Amino acid sequence: MDTTQQNSDAWDQKVEEGSRYTQSVSSDVINKSKLGEWEITVTTERSVPRNWFPNSLKGLKILCLASGGGQQAPILAAAGADVTVTDISKKQLEQDEMVAKRDGLVLKTVQGDMSDLSDFTDEYFDIIVHPVSNLFVKDVNPVWKEAARVLKEKGLLISGFTNPLLWIFDDTEERKGVLDVKHSVPSSTLDYLPKDQVQDYIHSNQTIEYAHTLEDQIQGQIDAGFAITGFIEDDFGGTRIIDKYIKTFIATRSIKVKID
Repeated sequence: MDTTQQNSDAWDQKVEEGSRYTQSVSSDVINKSKLGEWEITVTTERSVPRNWFPNSLKGLKILCLASGGGQQAPILAAAGADVTVTDISKKQLEQDEMVAKRDGLVLKTVQGDMSDLSDFTDEYFDIIVHPVSNLFVKDVNPVWKEAARVLKEKGLLISGFTNPLLWIFDDTEERKGVLDVKHSVPSSTLDYLPKDQVQDYIHSNQTIEYAHTLEDQIQGQIDAGFAITGFIEDDFGGTRIIDKYIKTFIATRSIKVKID
């Protein structure tokens, strides 16, 4: 099975359905961003601290990685950055293009896989913004390595990802308010299904998701050449029962460093 194509098609479908993470920002948000009043999220609810970014984004080359949907990229472009957004979903990128056209912004869109940034040259970008999305690749380590390759020395990687604790619970039961420990980590959506339901799930055009270990998420960045300098947590905004007990999303700020 081609997981990349499966998830590309699934996200195109999510755009058609109006999923939250496919809904572009308003012109009012863009106008405020042009005036310097901007913020973005890379998790679910909590904004990335402004002090994670340089004081000015003017002229900085930013890659919004697996970040289509007309959300982070247009805001950063409105704040003065030279923005490229790449995503696996053509329709997600069309959301960014729509906002750019609507609000007079300049940004570049490139359809591609977050694990393979061969469209981009070494040490080109100043900042990478990578919202929660690496759950859609089987191995996150190539994502970190490619990010390090295309970032300049001392470039910033601001990324969001899922706390693997979320994955151990039965999702259907958790949404009913019952925390039933059922799954191990690492694992994938397909591992949670009875064998006779796997093909039906694939044909339903839904995303294939992967539960990654914290070691792959944190040590994976370090192994790729990053020093982690910022860490925050987030949740579903109180809409899920698990929010009462723990934060299930993480964002990190990392700097590409050369260690002798």
